[in-house]
Amino acid sequence: MSLDIESLKFNGSGLIPAIVQDSNTLNVLMIAYMNVESLQRTLETGETWFWSRSRSQLWHKGETSGNTQRVIKILPDCDRDALLVLVEAAGPACHTGTTSCFNWSGENLDQILDELYNVIMARHAERPEGSYTTYLFEQGLDKVLKKVGEEAAETIIAAKNDDLRALSSEAADLLYHLMVLFVERGLTLNEVREELRRRRGTNE
Repeated sequence: MSLDIESLKFNGSGLIPAIVQDSNTLNVLMIAYMNVESLQRTLETGETWFWSRSRSQLWHKGETSGNTQRVIKILPDCDRDALLVLVEAAGPACHTGTTSCFNWSGENLDQILDELYNVIMARHAERPEGSYTTYLFEQGLDKVLKKVGEEAAETIIAAKNDDLRALSSEAADLLYHLMVLFVERGLTLNEVREELRRRRGTNE
């Protein structure tokens, strides 16, 4: 990964704003600041590094939380005084635990599903004790498939009745167990999105 750092216009404090965007969903995740050193480390490691104005020190995104950001591309704007950083995020970008720092008007379904998928992936990797998701992964694929079948049947039953709250609850359970299945089988949400995009405009 290369970038002509000398051509960039850093402000009087030696900083340049960096807008971090998910390369798959194109959601804006956060805005932070880089100095020359943090930008060089970002280019060298392939993960985002920033300069903390409050602590006056470098910080590596995800160093303590594990929510790292793998850099796909860095694009300067036309004036070369701001950066767009396209990333693949390993977890929520915001310290509050949300996918994006820009959720004041409420998250959309896509963001919620991404966040849930990231949590399930973390459970798969870390296997914390007492977690239901950990239990499913430890029981194996057949158990996960059984639960997907059960939740699908319960969703169908709920749909036959007039209680929409019950239907939404069962549908949420089904979506959760489907995503556990996705993680177990190594299927990403982006692959599902791409299939849906492929079908857009067809007769399916």
